Amino acid sequence: MTEPAASAAPPIRVMVVDDSAIVRGLIIQMLEKKPDIQIVARAANGEVAVAELGRTEVDVIVLDLEMPVMDGMTALPVLLAKRPGVQIVVASTLSRRNARISLEALQQGAADYVPKPETGGLVNAEEFERELVSKVIALGRRGGARVQTPSRPPVAAVARRTSTVRPGIIAIGGSTGAPPVLLQLMAGLKEAVTQPIIITQHMPATFTALLAEQLERAGGRPCAEGRDGEPILAGRAYVAPGGFHMTVGRSGVTPVIRLNQDAPEHFCRPAVDPMLRSAAEVYGNRVLAVILTGMGADGAEGCRITAQAGGRFAVQDEASSAVWGMPGAAAKTGLAEAILPAQSIANWIKEIAK
Repeated sequence: MTEPAASAAPPIRVMVVDDSAIVRGLIIQMLEKKPDIQIVARAANGEVAVAELGRTEVDVIVLDLEMPVMDGMTALPVLLAKRPGVQIVVASTLSRRNARISLEALQQGAADYVPKPETGGLVNAEEFERELVSKVIALGRRGGARVQTPSRPPVAAVARRTSTVRPGIIAIGGSTGAPPVLLQLMAGLKEAVTQPIIITQHMPATFTALLAEQLERAGGRPCAEGRDGEPILAGRAYVAPGGFHMTVGRSGVTPVIRLNQDAPEHFCRPAVDPMLRSAAEVYGNRVLAVILTGMGADGAEGCRITAQAGGRFAVQDEASSAVWGMPGAAAKTGLAEAILPAQSIANWIKEIAK
């Protein structure tokens, strides 16, 4: 993910909610370094945050989960109801319990999450700072409680491909805002698609295991984090484990999952581009790819390679995306077969994969 460049737009108004005065102060310091961001409110618990939101215009809320009086999960629906359009970024430590609650928060309307470092606090936490600042800026410009700068014009170049080759694998990539779309998509593909599905979602390790569990329940098909050397089988779904790029290789003639810890791409590991590049190498023109909502440009080059190999891809449209970075970058290649709202992607896949 690349950090959005500064613009002449009004500052993004942010409220920071955390019960620790020290953590709250450090987060505010990180955000205030950017001229794009203005801290307009701070709160020590959800109840105070709700009260602040009643008297302050806020575009983005950075929300802790574990707080006294009213915790973040309890506050989330109240905040969203009080200020429709406000973007909420969950910031919490990366325990399994908090990861599970954070995924639930995403399903309940939070826009994204940033895991706090498990050790060392937020002092010298450069990666946390980079990720938090990038997401606050991207989400603040995309949504927020005020009218934002006009959306970019729609991408007109949509390549209508005529290939009739039945796909051998479905590859899906996403980031900010994608988990709820993935659940919707997997539910829509239930029992209708037999091809293996490989998924790279920008998430840390604890999250990806839980995401796979949720996708299995939603889609009614076996789904787990991919394991190195595991055969890629029909009817199964594989999620890239946090901290590893998940790629496609061969064991003899059998396609298999390969994991590596090569350098991050687009600041991410797992990243979508390595998955798509390798899938195109093994499956050629039988790759069917989809890029969902997310920051940055990860997946665009992989989609270009997919199309050059004779495969096909579609992207989520801007209107239904939390951030039209990844799908927008892929669409700008001019090689996308379709630009679709989230609710139409499953039907598009089913029509091609049948």
